[in-house]
Amino acid sequence: MENNNENAEILNDLILINNDRVAGYEKAISELQSEDDDLKPLFLEMIKQSHKLKANLVQEVQVIGEEAESGTTTFGKIYRGWMDVKAVFTGHDRETILNNCEFGEDAAQNAYQMALEEDTLTENLRALISEQKFDLRGSHDEIKSLRDHVANN
Repeated sequence: MENNNENAEILNDLILINNDRVAGYEKAISELQSEDDDLKPLFLEMIKQSHKLKANLVQEVQVIGEEAESGTTTFGKIYRGWMDVKAVFTGHDRETILNNCEFGEDAAQNAYQMALEEDTLTENLRALISEQKFDLRGSHDEIKSLRDHVANN
């Protein structure tokens, strides 16, 4: 029973991270300038990805018999607030938006890595989390590549 509670807590943390990711990309979309509208489809795809990942995590929490989280992390709220403050000083330029997105992607990778380091995970949950981390890594690398391209031009 204790393992179930610990596993539900781990899964709920990842649900919150995906909720943060959705909120972060929604915020990024709202900051796009017209010349950066080409990023909107990518950000919408990232939002869709997190909704899919979250749905799989929620299903596993329900299988365990626990309640799934629905909010965002305190860190995520603070981070989105920081994006607002930072934008006042740096503007809503493409590089700043991509830097912020990469920061969020790094946070997601770290959260998934920490989850994988937990001893209580069942093999089934470990496989799911590993698969999701890999999926998110592709998104991270895409954002990083775009950011690097902007920074180098």
